[in-house]
Amino acid sequence: MNFVNSMAFTAITFVAFTALVAIISWWKTRGDNLETQDGYYLGGRSLTGPVIAGSLLMTNLSAEQLVGNNGQAVRVGMSTMGWEVTSAIALAILVPQFFEQRYDEGTRRLVSIIVLLSYVVIMLPNILYAGAQVFVNIFGIDEIFGISRFAAIAIVCVATAIVGSIYAIFGGLKAIALSDSINGLGLIIGGLLVPVFGFMFLSGQLGGDGSFMDGFDKFLHTDPSYLNAINEVNTPEPWLPWPLLFTGLLVNNMYYWATNQSIIQRTFGAKNLKEAQKGAVFAGFLKIMTPLIIVVPGVICALAYPGTDWGSGDSAYPMLVAQVMPKPILGFFAAVMFGAILSSFNSVLNSASTIYALDIHRPLFNPTASDARMVKIGQNFGTVVAVVSTIMSPFMLYMGGITSFVNSAFAAFNTPIFVCLLCGFFWKKVPAIAAKIVIPVHVVLYFILQFGLRNVIPFLNNIHYLYFTAILFVFDMILMWVIVKKCPREKDFELKDVGAVDLTPWHNGKIWATVTLIIMCLAYVIFSPLGFGKSEKTTYQTYLENQSSASVVTTVQD
Repeated sequence: MNFVNSMAFTAITFVAFTALVAIISWWKTRGDNLETQDGYYLGGRSLTGPVIAGSLLMTNLSAEQLVGNNGQAVRVGMSTMGWEVTSAIALAILVPQFFEQRYDEGTRRLVSIIVLLSYVVIMLPNILYAGAQVFVNIFGIDEIFGISRFAAIAIVCVATAIVGSIYAIFGGLKAIALSDSINGLGLIIGGLLVPVFGFMFLSGQLGGDGSFMDGFDKFLHTDPSYLNAINEVNTPEPWLPWPLLFTGLLVNNMYYWATNQSIIQRTFGAKNLKEAQKGAVFAGFLKIMTPLIIVVPGVICALAYPGTDWGSGDSAYPMLVAQVMPKPILGFFAAVMFGAILSSFNSVLNSASTIYALDIHRPLFNPTASDARMVKIGQNFGTVVAVVSTIMSPFMLYMGGITSFVNSAFAAFNTPIFVCLLCGFFWKKVPAIAAKIVIPVHVVLYFILQFGLRNVIPFLNNIHYLYFTAILFVFDMILMWVIVKKCPREKDFELKDVGAVDLTPWHNGKIWATVTLIIMCLAYVIFSPLGFGKSEKTTYQTYLENQSSASVVTTVQD
């Protein structure tokens, strides 16, 4: 029994489950042809709805969300669920990108370069860093080897990048999607165990009998302000003001789920339109459920350790896992977490290879290159990207909260790209020059607002960056309208069917999409003052009172 509770057993079960997933993925894809573009980049266009849903969820759900979102929840409460739950809106109306067809090669190349830079500088380093945070806490790597936390995080980042690169560079999309599905099931099971054992831990911490039901009761009634997902209009980041649910956050989600290459590539791999729609809608339903995994544990931490200064909050989730997860299953959970990290890492890396090989290298350097050559080019580029992002990843330790850093950085360019797609899809007169004007103008204005004016104009100091997104979205749409009026496209654009797959839509798609959105609304009713979130003060009001008290104490001491 002592061996089962030992770190050695944890390490063995971790390696065993990780190896099992790799073997299954290899066995299921051993006969696939990875020498063609469709075979390597699109899984041979053979993916079904459930596989797509699992891959969509696992591409998005990683240590970045588990650590970052729970890190926000420990500070502000259930409002963090907005990042997850409202994704259902975007997934219900998921659309593919078509920049080259709609605009021109220059526009597509501009977008591709921006997305590539975001992958290398923002997404991949943060995925590796967030995963390292978890493993350093679970296995105590810094303590075992007597090294600094930075060094421990760097070691884990390198190890994760090596394994993830093997999947992404040599396995292609289908191997990634299959491993996603297996790890997705494990993550749901393991992830749900954290709040289950967390409730039991919470009960013990607050003087209860240590049972699940007593812990759940204390979760609901100890401090209901943490269960209110509706934040005031004037709350700054990391709170999520309620108007942003329908404005800035909606634009953010539409970009991520409807235009992000690493996401929509999963739907491009579908065997037909019907399976792609099934996968997107089912993924939307799953996203409504994910707060149980990536928000509730953060609230448990806040209630179990009242008055704790969590800083950025990124240490909360790893600490809770190490504290509450029984040692016999800690190795399994660590393996599932590793799978989630690999999923996001290799999915983004595969997408980066796709973008470079097909959107940049082929048209610029080798238009007549064979599919086999393009696959090789993509693999080589993926290797370079993996190395660069791995070098950068440990330094994310000094960037503040993960969720805040990633989302505020992406806000610089996600809105104009989405505007160009939206207008291009529904407005036949939009000319190619429009995207080349709207995108750089938006990026410049966002940087001026976010990193310039807010530091010199007091009124803008605490404005949530998603308000900037909402304002600039309106500006971008007006700018687009002016451009169309001044220089409209001579010939109306018509989107053509390239005949790659059957485009017969899912007959019940709209019905199930509507059901998913109704469930999303119910989730907000439950976690609001109408439900479990009824309290005399909000978490933001408590925060202001604490800040005021701290200021008074400092003044007295001075």
